Amino acid sequence: MTSVAQTLADGTALLHDSSASPRADALLLLAHVLNRGREWLVAHGDATPTLEETEAFQQLSVQRSRGVPVAYLLGSAGFHGREFLANENVLIPRPETEHLVDEALRFIGNRPLRVLDVGIGSGAIACTIAAETKTTVLGTDISPAAAAIADKNARRLNVADRCRFYVGDLTEPVKAQRFDVVVANLPYVPTAQIPDKRNAVAYEPREALDGGPDGLALYRRLLDALAPLVNPNALILLEAAPPTMPGLAAIAKSALPHCAFAVGRDYAGLDRYLKISSETSDRL
Repeated sequence: MTSVAQTLADGTALLHDSSASPRADALLLLAHVLNRGREWLVAHGDATPTLEETEAFQQLSVQRSRGVPVAYLLGSAGFHGREFLANENVLIPRPETEHLVDEALRFIGNRPLRVLDVGIGSGAIACTIAAETKTTVLGTDISPAAAAIADKNARRLNVADRCRFYVGDLTEPVKAQRFDVVVANLPYVPTAQIPDKRNAVAYEPREALDGGPDGLALYRRLLDALAPLVNPNALILLEAAPPTMPGLAAIAKSALPHCAFAVGRDYAGLDRYLKISSETSDRL
């Protein structure tokens, strides 16, 4: 029987060549198996896992070494201070997407506005906005499996009464309705840049990654359909890859010529999302 410290060291060594953060990944996996916090593991390195626990950790570590994302192995991912169920049917929530939520929250304030999340995935954006405001949030996704995960997350976070999710293409399920805020984190990876299985991103659903030849195929279609769906003085937030932001801005300005536009940056200082307001104001 090996100690927690040795088990952790073995897992870190196994992940050394396949992970950018091998010790952090090993800590997460071992904490999950032992049902303990990471701080406990560090403070109790001399504790002894059972044989079953050690074997379970080794199995997870091997899967991680092959590229399977930690979130899929744990069944959840953190986003904006909350934990969301996640599996191979949904994109793993990214820290940079939290900026869209922050922008939406500032705009909404205490107003009971209507919000649309296009491409809900796990429901991280929609559920977070619903949990922190008085809004009603509708969401759409082409994937029934993703919508099912989003429904579960809404129930877990006690916002199911103000979140309604629909299966369908982009805005098609809600095309007769109007919204004050539209948020979209659509697939934006250019097809040729989708990595192979050596990269954890490749384990995520292709339909949640593939943005077409230039990464903007779905955004073109969304922006073509968006004008009739937004109320006066609405806010639109669109996340994309930094290299595609100039192209996205050009498409948006063509589709919504009377709006105001600004580009927001992520934690790394990279251009990450487009802010569109149907009025020129200091909200941008």
